[in-house]
Amino acid sequence: MKNKKVLLIFTLFMLLFIGGTYYIFLPAINIHSPGFWLYLFMIILVGSIFKFLASLDFTTGLLKRRAYTRGWLFSYGLITLCFVAIIGINIILSPIFHSSSYSKRITIDENGDFNNDVAEVNFNTIPLLDKDSTQKLGDRVMGEMTDLVSQFYVSNLYTQINYNNEVVRVTPLEYSGLIKYFTNRSEGIKGYIIVNSVDGKSNLVRLEKGMKYMPSAMFNEDLTRKLRFSYPTEIFGSANFELDNDGNPYWVVPTIKYSGVGLKEEISGVVILNPITGDSTKYKVDEVPTWVDHVYSAELILEQVDDWGMYKNGFLNSLFGQKDVVVTTDGYNYLTMDDDVYLYTGITSVASDESNLGFILCNMRTKETVYYSVPGAEEYSAMESAKGQVQQMNYTSTFPLLINLQGRPTYLISLKDNAGLVKMYAFVDVQNYQRVVVTDSAKGIDEAARNYLTSNPVVDSDQLTIKEITISSVTTSMIDGNTYYYFRDTEGKKYRVSIKIDETYLPFVAVGSKIKVGYNVENEVIEIVKIER
Repeated sequence: MKNKKVLLIFTLFMLLFIGGTYYIFLPAINIHSPGFWLYLFMIILVGSIFKFLASLDFTTGLLKRRAYTRGWLFSYGLITLCFVAIIGINIILSPIFHSSSYSKRITIDENGDFNNDVAEVNFNTIPLLDKDSTQKLGDRVMGEMTDLVSQFYVSNLYTQINYNNEVVRVTPLEYSGLIKYFTNRSEGIKGYIIVNSVDGKSNLVRLEKGMKYMPSAMFNEDLTRKLRFSYPTEIFGSANFELDNDGNPYWVVPTIKYSGVGLKEEISGVVILNPITGDSTKYKVDEVPTWVDHVYSAELILEQVDDWGMYKNGFLNSLFGQKDVVVTTDGYNYLTMDDDVYLYTGITSVASDESNLGFILCNMRTKETVYYSVPGAEEYSAMESAKGQVQQMNYTSTFPLLINLQGRPTYLISLKDNAGLVKMYAFVDVQNYQRVVVTDSAKGIDEAARNYLTSNPVVDSDQLTIKEITISSVTTSMIDGNTYYYFRDTEGKKYRVSIKIDETYLPFVAVGSKIKVGYNVENEVIEIVKIER
């Protein structure tokens, strides 16, 4: 009778413990998840401890040694067996024996043509604000909302998306603690912040119906708990906050699959959850709606590209000979092209020198990746070169944006003061990081680009278009102490050229003169970088 009572108490305790800890820790019921095994080991250990207490004879203070020993040995034996099995399976499935499959985790097109694939930069769509600057603008907007600032705080997510052909960062508001959750949960969170990454325009979008399923919500409205109860076997990646084309908010959460336990991570699909209604849909990776920008995380892309660079010639080569072994550089940034967001990072030798062999662009929605063989400066070398131009100012440098500036890969870097404000723009030639020009940000990004191009014109004849024009009008203008000539030819096309290009010839150009000019790109106003006599 006593044994039955102890068994009943033990069973009730374990059921309560398992239910309570599952509700708190929310492990995926999936043998490939490391969290599942940790949760299982915890249950076994707690069960064995309780069994130990149940084996004590409290009337005598003695331990029922045999029963206790059998239970303890069984518990620890089971944990040890599982642990050894996991280690053995993971070793077998590791790059030691499967380096080829690791190198193929991502398919990379190695025949990229930078000039053809990457359009000439349009400064009206280039994200000049990094995440830190965006956060300051978002916090400022929130500070102006007196009815909200005491109840909510701004999440630090700031997901960069392409929203109706505008590059923006979006982030939701969150409950400011447990009390604020209970006082506001009936209506939910009725707003998110959107910041234009080009011009810094920021505003709080108020929703007609509030968002209830959020990371800061409690109990069954907690985002992770809502996802877990809806998909108990799925392993989830980090949730991204995104907007559809109508401005409706959604949580975009990738689902993960592993080889072995926690090995060779890959995205199996995406769960898109409406934070207002809690409705969710799981999509395969090739069925994700086109308004979604982030299916793959930057960390996963970098990990897979590193495996591609490390193991394409075998595991032993990655350790010893290291022939053709390359890795990604320490840092990345995002570009927007064709309504998608792309990750950019450099590719450098495993020896970690100060130069890049090229770079990759990876579509964050489809994982389509292209490698561009453009040897040049490693990003941090370019950043130091930019800071060196104004070293007396002690500015900090943002991670570069890679742009196509008149047919050449160019780093665009913002230089910020201690308050986080952008004070200068720097342009650095990827292939020659000594070719750098910085310009006061107050003059605008277009003027900064013109300053760079006229100060260091590209005159590689293989890249220039050479054309003879007949001048129909000539005007001059003085900009920052430099004289610029503005021509219109008999075809109605407009040209601009700095006096620095040919200071002994340009002053004598008149209406009717025929001159041969060289330029890189035919814009509305063509920038002449070479005069042929």
